[in-house]
Amino acid sequence: MHFTADLHIHSKYSRATSKDLNLESLYRWAQLKGLRVVSTGDFLHPAWFKEITTKLEPAEEGLFKLKSIYAKKIDSEIPQSCRGEVRFILSVEISSIYKRLEKVRKVHNVVFVPSLEVAQGLQKTIEKIGNIHSDGRPILGLDSHDLLEITLQSHPQSFLVPAHIWTPWFSMLGSKGGFDKMEDCFGELTKHIFALETGLSSDPPMNWRLSQLDSCVLISNSDAHSAPKLGREANIFDTEFSYSGIYSALKDKNNKGFLGTLEFFPEEGKYHYDGHRDCDVRLTPKETIKNKGLCPKCGKPVTVGVMARVEELADRPEGQKGARARPYKSLIQLETIISEGKGMGPTSKPVQELFYRMLSKLGNELSILNDIPSEAIKKTGGDLLAEGIRRMRVGEVTIAPGYDGEYGVISLFSDKERKAEKDQLTLF
Repeated sequence: MHFTADLHIHSKYSRATSKDLNLESLYRWAQLKGLRVVSTGDFLHPAWFKEITTKLEPAEEGLFKLKSIYAKKIDSEIPQSCRGEVRFILSVEISSIYKRLEKVRKVHNVVFVPSLEVAQGLQKTIEKIGNIHSDGRPILGLDSHDLLEITLQSHPQSFLVPAHIWTPWFSMLGSKGGFDKMEDCFGELTKHIFALETGLSSDPPMNWRLSQLDSCVLISNSDAHSAPKLGREANIFDTEFSYSGIYSALKDKNNKGFLGTLEFFPEEGKYHYDGHRDCDVRLTPKETIKNKGLCPKCGKPVTVGVMARVEELADRPEGQKGARARPYKSLIQLETIISEGKGMGPTSKPVQELFYRMLSKLGNELSILNDIPSEAIKKTGGDLLAEGIRRMRVGEVTIAPGYDGEYGVISLFSDKERKAEKDQLTLF
């Protein structure tokens, strides 16, 4: 079965997340986006786990669906053109802060389990180690190696994926809190890591440059802190529709069920380039080297981004593929394209009106971005939007790269093109 999955998100119980990030909202937005499987996120948090057990019920093996009593209240809000079945998979991101090899490490990992019983057992184990009540993404003084060991002991099909592996502050290979080698992080248990999350600031070709990652497939997820961010990165499968199907497609090197990923343009991510946000300084890796790692304005160390960190650890030139490489597409969210075309914020009324008109007339967001013909887009959204999606599809995108926690700024249109569109609409 062919389906798209977003396997790493958060709930309203995680810090810095939307208060509306509940199961009903995830159910609604998954359909608007075109996702068939969505992570629950945060299953270790007792209050969120209670909501999961109250509002979800078993569906296909290892997957869950929103109970009809809750789903019916949302269905009327979803355009007929976007409606589809939504399933949930149990996962949680865990922040580990600990000392290893003479340095403090800060690593985020995502843990997946196949049942509520296993989730509850893991919850009891982790609660003995640290606080799971204050944050949906618990912060623990637990070594990543030991977390992996606990995960493997919980069930034969429980697995761990290192999260956004290049993020400077909190990741396996990050420049600030990570390691230089995967084996230094997980030791003798490294053989049990079979999937890695690229994160928003890197794409597959950047990761293919490291031979040490060849044993793993690369997955991409939204890490959404609000429901509209669902699907900004996602995974495409053609396999048995179940937890076991997803597990085998990722783990088994002979299984062809994992087809590839939908990605951010990595320049759009918050940590692609180096820089110092407080001074509004964005630097290429070469500029950072020239400045000896210091901000040219204030003299303090800059945050070294993903591009420079990949270059530091790479043992291959650009252009080579990893042993388990899969195809990928780089996308820009539909709201962002509309917003850029109109020169207005993504939450502005004109942008939102056109966004929902597109969904109502043409179908879910991912199908509009990937598949809907330009002529159909033009009829519903106008020439400029159709041209923007065409440019995105062929990579004709200009982006001022993100740095030190600031997202990259996308440019698809010139002021002249925006004015021409506006004049045309006024004339009409």
